[in-house]
Amino acid sequence: MKKYKKKFALITGASGLLGEQHSIALLEENFNLIITDIDYFGLNRLKKKLQIKFKNKIIIKKMDVSKESSIQNVANFIKKNKINLTVLVNNAALDAKVSKNIKKKNNLENFDYKFFIKEFNVGLLGVIFSVKHFGKLISKNKNGGSIINIGSDLSVIAPNHSIYQDGYKKPISYSIIKHGLLGLTKYIATYWPDKKVRCNMISPGPILQKQPIKLIKNLKKMIPLGRLANKSEYRSAIKFLSLDESSYITGQNLIIDGGRTVW
Repeated sequence: MKKYKKKFALITGASGLLGEQHSIALLEENFNLIITDIDYFGLNRLKKKLQIKFKNKIIIKKMDVSKESSIQNVANFIKKNKINLTVLVNNAALDAKVSKNIKKKNNLENFDYKFFIKEFNVGLLGVIFSVKHFGKLISKNKNGGSIINIGSDLSVIAPNHSIYQDGYKKPISYSIIKHGLLGLTKYIATYWPDKKVRCNMISPGPILQKQPIKLIKNLKKMIPLGRLANKSEYRSAIKFLSLDESSYITGQNLIIDGGRTVW
């Protein structure tokens, strides 16, 4: 089997909304990629789309971040093929979408333990598993590398439930997980500094998708720049934190939210 030598980045949850953007950002900086997700067909579609423009090596791996054995399998593949992994982007997460059907399930009064554990296992425990195995590989590099966690503006503020309709509430699990990621980022930053492994977090604000019109209007009122982000506006941050230009930055949370958290 062919052995790989050029620099590689691994992205979890790559077939999601921001996974494609992270992939583009790293490909533009000449990284080869290992894109992972539980959705193998989504990964395959993404690879085909990316290869129209980029000639870099793109490896797809079905991986469930909530299962350590699944992560271990990918780590073993990396070791077996002598892949030079220098960047890890912990992007995988579950986020309840705004809908009437899920309204009662999200309310604190109707706290759903099973749903909480499912979210926790993906959004926080999955990051710990990924860092345990992939971070260890990065720490063995002569020049270390970079771990980037994907948080949220709700990593530093509480949800404003009044912006939603029909009594919808942002689930408590989301706040706990995203705040937990911030603490985890600081912990990892102080764990392998002697190995030149840096760890930082990006906290995106609301991204324009297909949200209800009223929700978009409410969010715009809370953001000084008066708009939601375009999904491509986070690429530069991924590039910066992946490259040597950010070699003296670790343990930090880069909040990119149009100013929402300053009010």
